[in-house]
Amino acid sequence: MPKTRLGALNSLYPMPTTLVGAMVDGRPNFLAVAHVGIMDHTTVSLGLNKVHYTNAGIKENGTFSVNIPSMDLVEKTDYCGLVSGRNADKASLFDVFYGNLVTAPMIRECPVNMECRLVQALEFPKHDIFIGEVVETWCDDAVLEAGRPDPGKIRPLLFSMHDKRYYALGPVLAEAWSAGQSLKKTAD
Repeated sequence: MPKTRLGALNSLYPMPTTLVGAMVDGRPNFLAVAHVGIMDHTTVSLGLNKVHYTNAGIKENGTFSVNIPSMDLVEKTDYCGLVSGRNADKASLFDVFYGNLVTAPMIRECPVNMECRLVQALEFPKHDIFIGEVVETWCDDAVLEAGRPDPGKIRPLLFSMHDKRYYALGPVLAEAWSAGQSLKKTAD
């Protein structure tokens, strides 16, 4: 099959869209962020452009939250990426709550919320990279399956930078650590 060269195009999209929360200037603020990474089972990373208002709150308080909105919150989530907390009270759109970290505001309407303690901040020319330890995860009972979050019940928003659109999660394709067992047996 022919291949087309695309240059240095990051093709890891679509990514789950999140609402990152932080206290900035003494009030809760939320920013739509798709650049959230998994460092290990209890550590996440955020890549935020230096212009974002939220960055100052994360640096000042050493905490933040990662809230996973469902498809029902697409309008409010998109809005949180369109306006700055410098000029708009985005927290007024939501029922805000706090857990163990009193400077990591969370959104009750989001089915999954993670409170994070800042472990390290890395400075890049245009972006700040925040690495955080997840200290507690909050999850709506309705999206749990056998005590774990079920992506199909969460119905997360997936964002693609290439076409600037939101997508929905598709059906389950296979069981992990099982689908490749027949190939593993032939290789053994």
